[in-house]
Amino acid sequence: MKDNIKKLAHIIKNSNNMVVMTGAGMDTESNIPDFRSKDGLWYKMDPAKVATVEALHQNYPLFHEFYSARIKNMDNITPHEGHYVLAELEEKGYIKSLATQNISGLHAMAGSRNIYELHGNIREIRCNECHTSHSIEEFLDKKNCNNCGKNALRPGIVLFGEMLPTNTWQRAMRDVENSEILMVIGTSLQVYPVNQMPYMTRGKTVYINMEQARGYDFDIEIIGRAGEVLTELKEMLL
Repeated sequence: MKDNIKKLAHIIKNSNNMVVMTGAGMDTESNIPDFRSKDGLWYKMDPAKVATVEALHQNYPLFHEFYSARIKNMDNITPHEGHYVLAELEEKGYIKSLATQNISGLHAMAGSRNIYELHGNIREIRCNECHTSHSIEEFLDKKNCNNCGKNALRPGIVLFGEMLPTNTWQRAMRDVENSEILMVIGTSLQVYPVNQMPYMTRGKTVYINMEQARGYDFDIEIIGRAGEVLTELKEMLL
């Protein structure tokens, strides 16, 4: 692992345009469960029943209960060292932008600035009918929308069956296509269309995860915890 981190540090020092893409494995080290492992959020819950627009319309109490619990569970969640390393590498000019599948907002909390939240942010609440912004407290208190009056407040995240935010996705794709390095961290690359990003870049590709990638041929693959790998990488770069 150390040799591959040294190799990664070398190519970063000799490039000017690195884009990072993160998934659930980045946030699990902040004690946020992932989705597909045996301890993940979907192991005991069918996403088709709760994380869809249909559930919002047809079974709002279940939808509200699920996302209220998720929001409350975020109260004591903080970024880990890996989040802070990415923010510092951006500040030092090594990272151009960061695209994330995560909805936690932890990258922003750690100080990253040029972030593409491809699946939205759970802390941003809006009305599903008229798109008026609301507070988390209004959602948790089961308030109706104060603009249209509908009982349709929801987190500003991409539900199953919804499209990714077009502008955010297009800007992220542009950065990936122009990147000299694409660093993919903490994702199994099972979700379309984000799993196409490694094919979009003409630059070097790097994969950091607890398990190997299936169906991809990365230039550098580092198996380990994101926080530990990134901390070691920082020591070699800064």
